[in-house]
Amino acid sequence: MSIILPQIFSLFHVSVTFNRLPTFSTDRKLPKKSLKPDSPELNRTNSGTDFSTNSNTTTTSNSAASGNGNKSNGGEKYSSAGKSNVATKRTSSAVFPASVVAGIEPLLPFKDVPNGEKMNLFVSKVSLCCVTFDFTDPTKNCVEKDVKKQTLIELLDFVAAGSMKFSEPAILAMCRMCAVNLFRVFPPNYRCSSHTTGENDDDEPMFDPSWPHLQIVYDLLLKFITSSCLDAKVAKRYIDHSFILRLLDLFDSDDPRERECLKTILHRVYGKFMVHRPFIRKSMSNIFYRFVFETEKHNGIAELLEILGSIISGFALPLKEEHKIFLRRVIIPLHKPKSLGTYFQQLSYCVMQFIEKEPKLSSTVINGLLKYWPITNSQKEVMFLGEIEEILEAINMVEFQKVMVSLFWRIGCCINSFHFQVAERALFLWNNDQIVNLIAHNRQVILPILLPVLEKNAQSHWNQAVLNLTLNVRKMFSEMDDVLFMSCHAQYREQVANLSLVDQRRKEAWEQLENAARLQPITGNTAVLVTPLATSIAC
Repeated sequence: MSIILPQIFSLFHVSVTFNRLPTFSTDRKLPKKSLKPDSPELNRTNSGTDFSTNSNTTTTSNSAASGNGNKSNGGEKYSSAGKSNVATKRTSSAVFPASVVAGIEPLLPFKDVPNGEKMNLFVSKVSLCCVTFDFTDPTKNCVEKDVKKQTLIELLDFVAAGSMKFSEPAILAMCRMCAVNLFRVFPPNYRCSSHTTGENDDDEPMFDPSWPHLQIVYDLLLKFITSSCLDAKVAKRYIDHSFILRLLDLFDSDDPRERECLKTILHRVYGKFMVHRPFIRKSMSNIFYRFVFETEKHNGIAELLEILGSIISGFALPLKEEHKIFLRRVIIPLHKPKSLGTYFQQLSYCVMQFIEKEPKLSSTVINGLLKYWPITNSQKEVMFLGEIEEILEAINMVEFQKVMVSLFWRIGCCINSFHFQVAERALFLWNNDQIVNLIAHNRQVILPILLPVLEKNAQSHWNQAVLNLTLNVRKMFSEMDDVLFMSCHAQYREQVANLSLVDQRRKEAWEQLENAARLQPITGNTAVLVTPLATSIAC
């Protein structure tokens, strides 16, 4: 350990704005050091909470690390005759006045330092983990990766124990470490959709090779946020709007495991930091807007909607106007993209949460679904019909009567669909007792709309299952109100007779025109003889 330790730390050279790790000697295992009160390092100030991924993520060679260390720490003097393995230093930072920052050997275990120095050791270990490595090559930096992994596990155990309240420098260091390790720009192939159809993008998800490492960082961040030792009033300065935006950007990851961790973390952030709740909702809305109206490509819509479902369930009653606007402008338009199937279950749950909160919104939702009805996409039509059934189970009579004409006109079109799954799913609505009850109370309006549709299916639909379901629904209407059914049926026969008469008159008119054209003398080059054979072919 004494041989390879200096080489490891030469690679783990990390610059931290409020502290710089000291240069380690090569002639002993754990160097003892102390800072003089007049050291120039004591006058350094903190420059803010800019979580830059460029300042703390470079892995340098041994010579470069030692060179940088000598340059930056030239004013520091270390005592080799110190009596303690632990040394601390004070800073005059404007951000952290009179706070203790790390000056501790980062590989010391927590059990080997007194309680008063454990938070300093925590900051030192977190700073050590700000170095990132290339995980695409498993043979590269194996020792350093293992040291970092073990350090992260130590930090995870320490945070989970919840033995000490986190100081402000510790919160800053933790947020910076998470930003350095997690916030990244995905490779172009994550976002390129020119070679895909848009509906099967998630069939073969891409897994990040660095996930075993990222998972520990995500677990550490989750434990840190949910810890009772974290003061939300202090932490909100560092888990701020910028941090949350970068966290939301990660939802576009192709790795479903990462999105699952992000979902849990963002939900905890929403619950703990009440001051950030409006901003989180607004930022999520912006992601949905961009997805619906611009790109139609995003990997994390399902996870974001799952978080949103929990948020909606916590809305206070009566619903604020901003929440109703969110339903109309965000939730309902999310039915438009072709990739609806990848997040339909979560979207439907959000819709039902709104309706359960305020049943009057059911007519608004149904009108929205009719607006975005997928005329040429049979699979989406089946999904829409399923959602319509859920809404009709919860709708009241007043709201139902507002939309029943336009709704059952669309359902009638679905019953006549040549795609048997669409027609079958529409006819399955009559298996629901609640829907049958709504129809029975409003049969005077609904039956005249649907009877021509049912008669057309009964006479000419190609699928036997659809034909049988059509006859069953027709029989239900007959048993529901035989007088009304016969009256509507008589009207239907009359309409059919009138249409036949109109067709006959149209045919006779064309025949008269053809005869007149045949007898018309040819003048110039404009006359063309129209033969009955040609007319029949054209028709």
